[in-house]
Amino acid sequence: MRDIVYFDLETQRSFNDVKGDKTKMGVSVAVTYSTKAGKYFVYGEDEMDALVEQLLKADLVVGHNHVEFDYPVLQKYTVLELAEQTVNLDTMLDLQELTGRRWKLDAVASGSLGIGKSASGVDALKWWQEYLKSGDNQPLIDIAEYCAVDVKVTKCVYEYGVMHGMVKIDDGSATPVEVAVQWTGE
Repeated sequence: MRDIVYFDLETQRSFNDVKGDKTKMGVSVAVTYSTKAGKYFVYGEDEMDALVEQLLKADLVVGHNHVEFDYPVLQKYTVLELAEQTVNLDTMLDLQELTGRRWKLDAVASGSLGIGKSASGVDALKWWQEYLKSGDNQPLIDIAEYCAVDVKVTKCVYEYGVMHGMVKIDDGSATPVEVAVQWTGE
């Protein structure tokens, strides 16, 4: 069985906080789902070696904007060039190549699945600050749950594209935009 690893992470700082240097954003929580293991994995900042190892071993890493965002954020934690050393399907980059536009995961999930995201990256940043101030683990749990939902949504969007040979994107018009994709399943 191929091991497709769906992947997302949340950061400690915003893009503006670090003046655009993604390597300074820091990871608060990362989440993967492995088809081979059939389960989710949650990684804290001190577990980035294990995350990198899982990504390297995957037959395919699927994410939404993970190649241009998540991998540069992870670069702080590894000397490896993850984009070159992993096999990737970045749904956002693929859809951008096909349509000429960068689509948010929420727009693809809404159009294809009729569901939206559970929170936003801004919420995850606020939860990280709450964690730092209070030391309470609940904000970290909130980040992990939000990130896990994003991983699940990415997985469902990918599986929808594999099953139907297309995805639908909610562009704000009455009818979602249909985009043919050539994503392959397990």
